[in-house]
Amino acid sequence: MFNVRMEKECGCFKRSGMTSIKTFDNKDEALLEATEWAEEMNDTFCHKHNFNVVEEGSDLIIKVEMN
Repeated sequence: MFNVRMEKECGCFKRSGMTSIKTFDNKDEALLEATEWAEEMNDTFCHKHNFNVVEEGSDLIIKVEMN
């Protein structure tokens, strides 16, 4: 099992209604979802933060950094 999860939930993320963790059976699906998720947040959120994907074991963590 592979998890895609948020490192921290900023205000935009909380208001978005997105779930903070998703579980997948294979790594390729999880990586694709994590990448798309981070790109969507970078494109549509307030731009105070930057989101990127980091692999930690069987987890793909969407990291939140200040712009």
